[in-house]
Amino acid sequence: MKNIVLFGPPGAGKGTQSAKLIEKYGLVHLSTGDILRAERKAGTILGKRANDYIEKGELVPDEVVIGMVANKINEFPGSKGFIFDGFPRTTAQGKALDEMLDTLGHPIDKMIALEVDEDELTKRLLLRGETSGRADDQDEATIRNRFKVYNDETLPLKDYYLSQGKYIGVNGMNSIDEVFDDLCKVLDK
Repeated sequence: MKNIVLFGPPGAGKGTQSAKLIEKYGLVHLSTGDILRAERKAGTILGKRANDYIEKGELVPDEVVIGMVANKINEFPGSKGFIFDGFPRTTAQGKALDEMLDTLGHPIDKMIALEVDEDELTKRLLLRGETSGRADDQDEATIRNRFKVYNDETLPLKDYYLSQGKYIGVNGMNSIDEVFDDLCKVLDK
């Protein structure tokens, strides 16, 4: 079983690369962004609660996200592993995820970070906002706030996985295929 945290700021290409890795390795994709968007679209209580945070570019509270992820993991017994995309986002979530996976006997193997320049990401997200209709990608101020939240609250997670020898950075500025090749090299080690 391979359990991988695919890490990087908003717009770094985590979703794109996850799809390619799922196809090659048969892993289950767990994207908290997708889970949250589905909850919001369905108008669930959780979706409405999360919506207030997301529209401000803030993180959804840990207990909400951790509960959703635990429920999703339990939906896939016997899987080949998981790609965690957008989760964990804080050191507290990383510790909670480790505790949950340790009880299953399947810890995180690697945290792979897509490293991309913030100005390039802003351009990518604004373009994605035009084509996807995602409101959180259509306003530069909201995007910049998401980067601030990422830098302040999520980036420290890098040190958590570095201390475990599980953090590996990959240049996310390369082409989609080049980034994918680099990710495969990391996973095949």
